[in-house]
Amino acid sequence: MMKGQIQAARERLGGFSNSTYYSSSSDHVSDIQRIVPISHYELQLDDSAVATEVDNKVKTKLLSIWNNVKYGWTVKIKTNFSKESPVWLLGQRYPKQLEDTLEKASEALSGLGTGSEVSLAIDAASYEEGIEGFKRDFISRLWLTYRREFPNLRGSTFTTDCGWGCMLRSGQMMMAQALVYHFLGRDWRWNPDQTVETDEQKNEEMKHRMIIKWFGDQPGPHSPLSIHKLVSLGAQSGKQIGDWYGPGSVAHILSQAVKSAAEIHREFSNLCVYVAQDCAVYLDDVKKLCETSDGSWRSLILLVPLRLGTDKLNPMYIPYLTKLLELEFCIGIIGGRPRHSLYFIGYQEDKLIHLDPHYCQESVDMSKEMFSLSTFHCTSPRKMVLSKMDPSCCIGFYIYDKDSFDEFITKIETIFMSQSQKADYPMFLFCEGSGEELQENIEVGENPLPSTLFVRPGAFEDHYEFEEFELICIEDKNK
Repeated sequence: MMKGQIQAARERLGGFSNSTYYSSSSDHVSDIQRIVPISHYELQLDDSAVATEVDNKVKTKLLSIWNNVKYGWTVKIKTNFSKESPVWLLGQRYPKQLEDTLEKASEALSGLGTGSEVSLAIDAASYEEGIEGFKRDFISRLWLTYRREFPNLRGSTFTTDCGWGCMLRSGQMMMAQALVYHFLGRDWRWNPDQTVETDEQKNEEMKHRMIIKWFGDQPGPHSPLSIHKLVSLGAQSGKQIGDWYGPGSVAHILSQAVKSAAEIHREFSNLCVYVAQDCAVYLDDVKKLCETSDGSWRSLILLVPLRLGTDKLNPMYIPYLTKLLELEFCIGIIGGRPRHSLYFIGYQEDKLIHLDPHYCQESVDMSKEMFSLSTFHCTSPRKMVLSKMDPSCCIGFYIYDKDSFDEFITKIETIFMSQSQKADYPMFLFCEGSGEELQENIEVGENPLPSTLFVRPGAFEDHYEFEEFELICIEDKNK
């Protein structure tokens, strides 16, 4: 068990100065005009003109189009994957280990011969299986993005979260992945072309839709994890509608949302969320939260908000981030690059694979029994160089039961102790006792740990207080 003091925040941080880049290519103007002819609306695409010369409905559409242009979104985008290195996606490796490839390819290779022909065939089969397996896995992850034209957020005229709700959407995606683990399992795959016939398929389809409905863009008890609910919970901590959130704030809001959902939906009764306190997981608190009256354990969603640098990610943490994404317990990382939230779910070499919430889509009417599922799944994986990741992030884990939790602790400690990083500077650690008791001791003057252990929530989240303006040239689909 890792024990010891948590270092002062300033001692743990490291990094370099930050800079923002802007694009000034003249091609962008023609791209914008192809999508929304400026002469047709007789206005410039800037905030003041949109606010004063267009009614709310048209403004919402223009903002969503402009947002999709400035973040470079097209329906399909080509991302290259190296044939030389494995791809990791939430604890799954593609291609599989060599012994798995050999076993599965043996029958197909029986008539090929020996030597170099067999070796080449194995390489080809491994790569093909890996790419196809990765595609099926990636498409099965739930993709929750900006939406427009949903019911007004309480007490406001907002009918979209476009431009400000990206971190909330990233948090929703991580929570959705935990729910997929919990109700469908890690091996579940969505096949949009599959005809639902068997009882097992019908049951999976029902659970799939149930999870998506919980995140539906509507107020009310049927969608306890909706943007409406999260904004309402944020208001209790002083957030206004339209404010941006940091990953730590979103972690606490998600914890409250799941607790609230359990009061209405029995499906949440065997699930709980624990948010680590300043990089520490207190074992007594976890036990108190998870253990039931009969001695069994509820499944745990563990959220660990972290600050891994000052202006930039401290490179010493990079090997740990990739190792954590290789764990079968991992449900991803919410963070992004400065002022631009993303949901990281895997990596290849030095690049993170992510789902991007910055694509504004129309809201979906979930009162319809067979509402479309296509906009909740992404077919275009994207990558980002790991070193560009913002140091403010939150790592999530799903842990099924007590035995799994013990295994999880062992694996985490192995990762931290087997790398070159000193034990005095872990990303996070496990502590005996209760965080509440420790806080009480500090308040009465008994100070067993440095006072810097308890940092004001959100103190390091300024990078996410507004999104940087960037304009990326989109593909010309007519080429």
